[in-house]
Amino acid sequence: MSWLHPRQLGFSIRTQLSNLGHGARLFLRLLAMVGPSFRRFGLVRDQMHFLGNYSLAIIAVSGLFVGFVFGLQGYYTLQRYGSSEALGLLVTLSLVRELGPVVTALLFAGRAGTSLTAEIGLMKAGEQISVMDMMAVDPVQRILAPRFWAGVMAMPLLAAVFSAMGIIGGWIVGVLMIGVDSGSFWSQIQGGVDVWRDVGNGIIKSIVFGFTVTFVALLQGFEAQPTPEGVSQATTRTVVIASLSVLGLDFILTALMFSL
Repeated sequence: MSWLHPRQLGFSIRTQLSNLGHGARLFLRLLAMVGPSFRRFGLVRDQMHFLGNYSLAIIAVSGLFVGFVFGLQGYYTLQRYGSSEALGLLVTLSLVRELGPVVTALLFAGRAGTSLTAEIGLMKAGEQISVMDMMAVDPVQRILAPRFWAGVMAMPLLAAVFSAMGIIGGWIVGVLMIGVDSGSFWSQIQGGVDVWRDVGNGIIKSIVFGFTVTFVALLQGFEAQPTPEGVSQATTRTVVIASLSVLGLDFILTALMFSL
C-alpha cells in the first residue's frame, strides 16, 4: 500500500514533530509574555469579558441542570442505604472535584474556544496578522497573549460558578422538592468537604484546563489555512483536540491527586 511507503511515513513523522515543536515554542512564548500582557491589563480585561461574561449564561444554566440531575439520582441511590442526608455532600464533592472543572472546560471549548479560533483565523484570512508583521508589531504579544491569559483566568471563575449553581440545583431538588432536611444537607457539606484537598484540587484542574483549552484554540486559529474552509476545519479541530485533552488530563490529574 502506497501510504506505508517509508518516504511518506518519514515525511509524515517529520511534519508532526515539526508541528509539535512549533506549538511548544509558541506555548513558551506565551508563558514568557505574562509580564507584558499584564502591563497592558486593559487588553486582558476586555478579553476576559469576551470569553468569561459571554460564556457565563451557558455555564450557569448547565450547572443548575446538572445539579438537578445529581439531586434526583443521588437521592434515590442514597435512599437505598438510608443515607439520604448525605445528598449535599455527594452533590458537592462530585461537582467541585470532577464535574465542575471538566464540564466547564468542555463547554468553554465549545463556546469560547471556537470563537477564539474563528477570530484568529479570520484575522489571518483577512491578512491583518501579516500587516502587523509588516508594521513590526508582534502578533503573538498583541493578539494571542492577552487572549491566552484571559482564558486561563476565566476558567477557574467559570468552574466556581458552575459548581455553585450545581449545588443550588441539588438543594432545590433535594430539599424543596423531595423533602431532605435542609440542616442535614448543608451540615454534611460543611463537615465533609475539605477546602484544600477537595476545592483546591478542583481549582488546580480548572487552571490546567484553562491553559490547555485556550492554547489549543489559539494555536489552531494561528495555524489555520487563510480560507473559509481552513477556518472551519480549525474550529472543528479545536473542539476535538481540546475535549480529548481535557478528558485525558483529568484522568492524569485525578490519579496524581489521589495518590499523594
